[in-house]
Amino acid sequence: MYRREKEAIVATMQEKFKDTPMAVLTKFTGLNVQQMTTLRRELRDVGAEYMVVKNTLLRLAAKDTGMALLSDHFRGPIAIALWGGDPVAVVKVMTEFSQEYPAFEIRAGLLEGHVLTPEQVKRLASLPSREVLIAQLLSMLQALPTRLVRALNAPLQKLVWTVNAIKETKGQS
Repeated sequence: MYRREKEAIVATMQEKFKDTPMAVLTKFTGLNVQQMTTLRRELRDVGAEYMVVKNTLLRLAAKDTGMALLSDHFRGPIAIALWGGDPVAVVKVMTEFSQEYPAFEIRAGLLEGHVLTPEQVKRLASLPSREVLIAQLLSMLQALPTRLVRALNAPLQKLVWTVNAIKETKGQS
């Protein structure tokens, strides 16, 4: 690879690193081309970009960006996934892929300036997606006024039932 090509790769990676707050480093050795293509397609479907880049180029690109926190993990054959959307969806794809193909291994992650261990990345995958969490929050917010109205109506309902019961007993006697 020529020097100009390397400089272009480093510049492109630096721009991507500045724009993306989330990344996962993986070991991909042992996967064939078809498996890598499948992984890339699945990650692209959830908004992530998956690249294999030389460690020296990654180190150079990571300087002065948040990805510098991961530079200790830039050794051996690795690939990096970058995305800016829902962190759970991408990590779920990677975790499921690692269960299907044991040769694929999650090495480390970066989420909003915090380095994650492989175990933390897998725990992140067990969380519900962003949409599910928003739906749960909205249902909780909707339930509070409903409960308040029911609580305020309960004494009035009991009063009406009591008056009706008294009316019925007086009408029968």
